[in-house]
Amino acid sequence: MKAEYDFSKAERGKFYHPEAVFHFPVYLDPDVNDFLSKLAEQKQVDIQDLVNDWLRVNMKLIQGIE
Repeated sequence: MKAEYDFSKAERGKFYHPEAVFHFPVYLDPDVNDFLSKLAEQKQVDIQDLVNDWLRVNMKLIQGIE
């Protein structure tokens, strides 16, 4: 790392986008990841599609209880 940096030509806020949406990552335990990966491969779907479908089903169940 340099001892000193020159920011005289820097542009403040150049990469700031107020409309940007943060998508947080979800980390699965290895056994869950293995199970879902194998199931997604068997069904020939992407793992994120499989997980989203499962979560939507659970959302409907929870909403039906309330």
